Parts: sequence; structure tokens; C-alpha cells
Amino acid sequence: MSDSIQVTEITIPLPEGTIFAKKWSSPDHTTTDPIVLLHDSLGCVDTWREFPKALSLRTHRNVIAYDRLGFGRSSARTAMPSKRFITEEAEVYLPLVLKALSIKKFSLFGHSVGGSIAIVAAARMPDTCIKVITESAQAFVEDRTRDGINSAKENFRHPDVFAKLQKYHGANAKWVLDSWTEVWLSKDFANWSLEKDLPNVKCPLLVIHGDKDEFGSKAFPQKISALAGGQSQMKILSNCGHIPHRDAAARVLDLAADFYSGLL
Repeated sequence: MSDSIQVTEITIPLPEGTIFAKKWSSPDHTTTDPIVLLHDSLGCVDTWREFPKALSLRTHRNVIAYDRLGFGRSSARTAMPSKRFITEEAEVYLPLVLKALSIKKFSLFGHSVGGSIAIVAAARMPDTCIKVITESAQAFVEDRTRDGINSAKENFRHPDVFAKLQKYHGANAKWVLDSWTEVWLSKDFANWSLEKDLPNVKCPLLVIHGDKDEFGSKAFPQKISALAGGQSQMKILSNCGHIPHRDAAARVLDLAADFYSGLL
């Protein structure tokens, strides 16, 4: 197996600005259908670190990640996301990215809210979405979610902690933080859930969750797995927090390789 992954940076023009994307091309890929990564509430392409390359090597697939508008190296936004931002990303922006990259069929890997976006996207695109992995995805808003966000919000008041966010988002860092904390803590978002979308997910689904996730209990993966309309599997990783692909990288790569290849 070659480790000579080719990395390509891509700029996708949209009416609202540009989206930054990156592609990891496996020289020995066994299918042209890529895995598309969907980042978390404070994430971007660069916060995935070495995971996309490792995922491409292990799965023999091309991997694509992109920064949602307002995040990372994509164009800045000024208005806060609406309470429908998860659905909007799945219905509007992800399809635009796929179209720009001439992607007909694909699999998804979504972390945290990226996993929630992946669920909605799979429900909306049943003929083109082949498989989905959610990692630490929220299924609704629970007290642990709010408590974790409030704790993080307080922590980001420290300049050295906020500087870590600026490293990835630059001048957009304050918007990125507010778009997470203020939307998720708002009364308008309190009743959000994936309950209506999950039965429409017909493709195979792997639900990964850490047993020490500070932003969501096991009720999240249990609901996602139970309500999914197709074949679903749930894997609870021990001694693992909210970022399994970092806390338990080897285990996540093993699960992803087996799942995308059909062995799991």
C-alpha cells in the first residue's frame, strides 16, 4: 500500500463567497466515490489534522473536506446561522460543493454537528449517498450539551484558549465561537432534533460515540441508531471523549476501513 497521497487545495465559488476544500487522492483507490468529511462547530479542514490522509490510506478512497462558509479559509459571514443551519447545510451548501467537484455518489463522515448534517444529507440524497459514519453526533439538545457549551464558552474567555481558535479561523474566530454557543444555547434551538430525518436514512449507518463525550450522552447514538431507516450499527468507544478520531484514532480508522469496505 502506497502512502504517496496527493493533496489538492480547491476553491469553490458561490454567490455568498468562496468555499475552501481539500482533496486527499489515494493512488490505489478502489472506487471513484469519495468520502466527504463534515466538520464540527468549531472545526474546519485544518482541524482534521492527519486524519484525512490516514483515512484515505486505510480505506483506499479519495477523501474530501471543506470549510463551511464562515469557517477556516472559506469566506467570512456576519449574520448568525439560523436555527435551520443544519438542514440548510445539508440541503443547499453540501449539494453545491458536490456539484462543483462533479461528485455523483459519495459516502459521508461527520464529526459532532457534522454528523448531524450527514444524517440530514443522507435523508435528502438517498440515491447518491452510499454510506454514513457519524462521530459524536447530536440527535437533539440535552442538558449535557448545554452544560458543555457553557463550560467551553467560559473557557474561551481566556486569551490563550481563544488564540487556539484564531489559529484556524483568524479574524472569523469570534463569529465561529458565537455561531456555536449562541445558536445552541438559544430558546429557538431548544426543540431541534433529528427525529423526523432519521427514518429517511436508508443507507448503511455507523454511529460512533465516546463514553466520556462531554457534549452528549449515549442517548444520542442510541436514538440515531434506533430511528435510522436502514441498517445501522452503534459503537461506543471506552475512555474516549468528544473527538474519537483523535482520542481513539486507530480504533476509528479500523472501524471506518471495515465499514466502508463492507466488512462491518
